[in-house]
Amino acid sequence: MGQPGKVLLTFLMVCVAGVVYAQKGLKVDIDLVMVNVSVTDTENHVLTDLKPDNFQLFEDKVEQNIKYFSSEVAPLSLGIVFDISHSMENKLELARAAAVRFLETGTPEDEYFLIEFSNRAEVAEDFTTDISRLRDELSLKPAAGATALYDAVYLGLSKVKAGTNPKKALLLITDGEDNHSRYSRGNIREFLRESDVQIYVIDLGRALIGDLAEMTGGHSYHGSVDELGNICEKIALELKSQYVLGYESSNTNRDGKYRKIRVKTTPPAGMTKINVRAREGYYSAGN
Repeated sequence: MGQPGKVLLTFLMVCVAGVVYAQKGLKVDIDLVMVNVSVTDTENHVLTDLKPDNFQLFEDKVEQNIKYFSSEVAPLSLGIVFDISHSMENKLELARAAAVRFLETGTPEDEYFLIEFSNRAEVAEDFTTDISRLRDELSLKPAAGATALYDAVYLGLSKVKAGTNPKKALLLITDGEDNHSRYSRGNIREFLRESDVQIYVIDLGRALIGDLAEMTGGHSYHGSVDELGNICEKIALELKSQYVLGYESSNTNRDGKYRKIRVKTTPPAGMTKINVRAREGYYSAGN
């Protein structure tokens, strides 16, 4: 084997040993920061054919060396956070149908749980790969009560940590502003900064939490009940079409401080503008 081949082989061995994105439960030997990135065009169509050279990644405005890149479909641990408050009464059946449509887009390795909320939030179905269990649970309760939205999101963030897959997300379906939570918007924002969880929101009214979704690299879709099915399919496609970038931070201080992330993407030939979404930062490890 020539020298270039030896160099390439060594590089691949290092990648396999130290940069495995833990889809199989393997541990990484290097402290890599993993970032899920969604890229869409101006019509919100997902772009799936980008290469590593299309990406630049910055931490606190300092460009980082991307050591891991993948565009393969990764299994997902996801919680559906479903509003069954009184204001959802006339939307409930279509919202349930849309949630089931979302579940049916998954793969056998995906796992889901269900949180329902009105006056309080509770886990209606624990983690399962059997979507029929969630479908059955979704059909049981009538719409009633107030909207403990922040409590539901907080419970979802706590629950999804127990997922077996490294890629974690919440899908929130709601139509109302919070009016019955113990937790505040500030509590949720801080919890999100500590969590590597993407939030997608289907806002059928005035939930007004799109900024919380965006800070995770997710997105908030505002639409009518007639658009629910298409929105669910769009979210499912985006979650399955993300890029994963990994880098070892050039800042070696173990200070426990929050570090801001920014991902820039060079548009492919023929495009002048694209949209890029990724989480806005993370807390570094402390001593």
